[in-house]
Amino acid sequence: MSTTTESLATTADYFESVYAEAEGDQTRIPWAARHPSTALVNWLNAVAPSLVRCGARVAVVGCGLGDDAREVIRRGYEVTAFDLSPTAVEWARGLDPSHTESYTQADLFKPPGRWGHRFDLVVEINNLQYVPPAAQTDTVKALSKFVAPHGHLLIVCRGADEPASRDEGPPWPLTERQLAEAADEAGLVSDHGVSCFTDEADVKRLRGLFRRA
Repeated sequence: MSTTTESLATTADYFESVYAEAEGDQTRIPWAARHPSTALVNWLNAVAPSLVRCGARVAVVGCGLGDDAREVIRRGYEVTAFDLSPTAVEWARGLDPSHTESYTQADLFKPPGRWGHRFDLVVEINNLQYVPPAAQTDTVKALSKFVAPHGHLLIVCRGADEPASRDEGPPWPLTERQLAEAADEAGLVSDHGVSCFTDEADVKRLRGLFRRA
């Protein structure tokens, strides 16, 4: 087993254990905001209307309890929200009983074949920072495989001024250069580059909108 595979397996086990041990109590999930990402909402308001048509196919990666997925569904998009944790997926379905078919358990690195280049928009919010540094570029490469020929990948993650070491996380925030280079290695380009902003909790975040080169 490669170091990257071992790192990802450990990360997957960690997330599933947190969801399972929470026993239905959202307050026991450290990252459960119980509302959609403000960065995503702002982007959906300002950029999405001119870029992604209503009814377009959208993948929400690492959906967790479905806060972001429910927001995207509410706006009229055809959503496929997935997570590696079966407990998280069942929980998300329970929170959105009218759209249970939109949530599925899947592995980013072993997705259903029909998902290849299928989505007009792929949404990746605050998951990449929980992937060990050695596996972050491979993760962006996996994300890129979902993007349709004229589609886009939106990434929002925790930002840093210097690269994080393996011993510092999780999370492992990325520098602007790291995110840009990972996208480049995945065959993606950005018309506006990677931007940096501070969120409502005064945490540095990065945002990048990418398309196939």
